[in-house]
Amino acid sequence: MSRHGEPIPMTGHPSGPLSGTAEVPGDKSISHRSLILGALAVGETRISGLLEGQDVLDTAAAMQAFGAEVTSHGGGSWSVQGVGVGGFSEPAEIIDCGNSGTGVRLIMGAMATTPITATFTGDASLNGRPMGRVTDPLALFGAAAYGRRGGRLPMTVVGAAEPVAVRYATPVPSAQVKSAVLLAGLNARGDTVVIEREATRDHSERMLAGFGAEVSVEDTSEGRVITLAGQPELKPQRIAVPRDPSSAAFPVCAALIVEGSDVLVPGIGLNPTRAGLFTTLREMGADLTYENPREEGGEPVADLRARFSPDMKGIAVPPERAASMIDEYPILSVVACFAEGVTDMQGVKELRVKESDRIDAMAQGLRACGAAVEEGEDWWRVTGLGPKGLPGGATVASRLDHRIAMSFLIAGMAAQRPVSVDDVGPITPSFPIFEGLMAGLGARLERRSGWGGGGLPPPARPSASPRRHRVPASPRGEGAGPGASPRTPGIFGKQRCGERCAGRQGSARRRFGPGSGALFKRSGGG
Repeated sequence: MSRHGEPIPMTGHPSGPLSGTAEVPGDKSISHRSLILGALAVGETRISGLLEGQDVLDTAAAMQAFGAEVTSHGGGSWSVQGVGVGGFSEPAEIIDCGNSGTGVRLIMGAMATTPITATFTGDASLNGRPMGRVTDPLALFGAAAYGRRGGRLPMTVVGAAEPVAVRYATPVPSAQVKSAVLLAGLNARGDTVVIEREATRDHSERMLAGFGAEVSVEDTSEGRVITLAGQPELKPQRIAVPRDPSSAAFPVCAALIVEGSDVLVPGIGLNPTRAGLFTTLREMGADLTYENPREEGGEPVADLRARFSPDMKGIAVPPERAASMIDEYPILSVVACFAEGVTDMQGVKELRVKESDRIDAMAQGLRACGAAVEEGEDWWRVTGLGPKGLPGGATVASRLDHRIAMSFLIAGMAAQRPVSVDDVGPITPSFPIFEGLMAGLGARLERRSGWGGGGLPPPARPSASPRRHRVPASPRGEGAGPGASPRTPGIFGKQRCGERCAGRQGSARRRFGPGSGALFKRSGGG
């Protein structure tokens, strides 16, 4: 069941050619970090192009609860009046992060070195995900965490009174863990060092530098070493959020497998730590081109043109690429069904602990649709059936996971028979315009419940005239327990805001000095 109430089933029907321009929302990873770093700066940060999905809105509400002033000006334009590093106040209410693992883990890091206490919860999916991979390194700073068995939410985190800088090697490739440790390191005296054996998305390093922190990156025999000098004064910024490559994956992949399609997806961020899917698709033989390549805000950007590609071949995806496309493996497995030969995906154990066990969810659903899928603990393999080869005709479980739901709806557009998803409610918090965007390209999506009675709201669209409003703190009913659902109206009418080392021989060192993160321009007020 969705967190919004009753399940909302939807069917993806075989569709005619998809065509047109798909303008996907702002990057979710950068949106979360913009709000958090804006709250930790001194002064007003202005953000344009913010993703206004519930996951990000929950992070906005959390920053308000920790004492920052967060204001929406309409149309993706926001401002954050920050309180400075170490300036968070203790929230009066439980922090509800909805479905967002990124949100809760980064916020825990941001508050863990301030002597305050906060309790975190989320929806059923988030409350089932392990938090030990973040709370373990935060304990090295002096923070303490008390949660359910297995290190799961609801969880109370007690910030360190006298935090000490740490040196931490991440046990698994995880941008969330790395970012949580770096955010905690902001309020610790000395240099915090994170070592990752495999490079993960580097938005945190870029953005910390843009806000004025001293960050350096060194490639050594140990791996990628990131060093952050503690206790900086972060400066407010103007941030232009690029469009999300993870969201772009869905219209791009749909165009590749639906006969006759030609779709343009403009302004997509192609940061090398995020663009693994597009590299993989091109290696498979996809007709996917980068038009008008350019740099915007320090990030590589291009317009993606995707055309129907009947001659794609299965490949062995290099395991070292996993970190740059970990969220895109579900939709890649759908594309693999329409290629010839075997697509082998190795080194993807992280998929077992996402919003759902994504390997199991996709394997079972694809088998129900007639695909041949093998799986192991950290790998899976799909044998393609060629264009129009997937029989379809199944109803699959989304498991409260937006990427599972969207992937199977895309599968239904190219399969021989429709594919139904038991509950598409989880899509809206992450990709609020998915349904309207795909329908605008010509996709046939049929929901089996109306807008009322537990249904999703109509696809989100910018207001005709910007409205100014403040984000309320994450709400709770009086006397509610940590697992209760908030009911207070949020920031968009009825949309709820609470719901949802230097000198090492042979190393290459690169320094992000203050202001070097070109995503940012200094705000006029300093």
